[in-house]
Amino acid sequence: MPRLAILCPGQGGQHPAMFDLLRADPRTAELLDQWLPPTVLGQPLERILSDDTLLFSNLLAQPLIVAATLAAWFALKDAVPAPELVAGYSIGELAAYGVAGAVQPQQAIGLATLRANLMDACVQQSPRQVLFAVSGVDVRAVAALLAPLQLYVAIETDADSCIAGGHYQDLHLIADDILRLGGKISVLPVTVASHTPLMDAVVAPFAEELRGQLSVDPILPVLSGLSGQVVNRKEQAISVLSNQMAHTIHWDDCMDACAEHRITVALELGPGSALSSMLRARHPHIACRSVSEFRTLQGVVNWLERL
Repeated sequence: MPRLAILCPGQGGQHPAMFDLLRADPRTAELLDQWLPPTVLGQPLERILSDDTLLFSNLLAQPLIVAATLAAWFALKDAVPAPELVAGYSIGELAAYGVAGAVQPQQAIGLATLRANLMDACVQQSPRQVLFAVSGVDVRAVAALLAPLQLYVAIETDADSCIAGGHYQDLHLIADDILRLGGKISVLPVTVASHTPLMDAVVAPFAEELRGQLSVDPILPVLSGLSGQVVNRKEQAISVLSNQMAHTIHWDDCMDACAEHRITVALELGPGSALSSMLRARHPHIACRSVSEFRTLQGVVNWLERL
């Protein structure tokens, strides 16, 4: 039997057709109708999906990604091997606890909306914020360039690649230095400097809400985005899910933890395939694919059965 890891994505991979594969299954389509009525999103889902401004807005992107991730899991969970690990990237870490049974899907979607609201409130009280990808430069060198400014390493993905964030006005002060070192910069379609100290104010109120809603331990082991360590108690989950909003995510450690736990196959629940691509590049012996790569949900099951 394959040793399966489930990967839950963050923002960036959403697109107008992100629910099409899921809606092709009648039971999953019914779940999505229950989870995402206009009263939850403030407007019809079809309108959001047809407007990139709405689709990539923090307030709508976070609950939509959680809903898509959990819908894919509920469609597949009875037909795939029991996961050895669950790992989530940024907002995907909240979805991971839905996969692990620590929170119900509608609760997770509501928590994602609250998370986004808290983060947006921080943005309104701050100069313009930005997240940007840096590649081709040692992360330690990037951190040294960022340190004098209101810029921070938000997510570490490899020794020479990371996501950084902070005040937009400071980005131009270090851009030339990164380029001179042979690096590349790509500004992301995210307007919140998540996983940086600019989000310190959201940690306490989100932790308080989590204490009221996470009432059971996760059934499946979940990797902490802060350290790559296994979380199996609700108290740990509350601490990690709140603190990760304002502290660096070590996704490289999460990928290495998959290898250390002898994972042989990883399935990203989508939308997008960034996590499965990163894990495949870092640990080629792990078979990695995303649900979004398949034409049908049965195709996902067939692939896993062939391994």
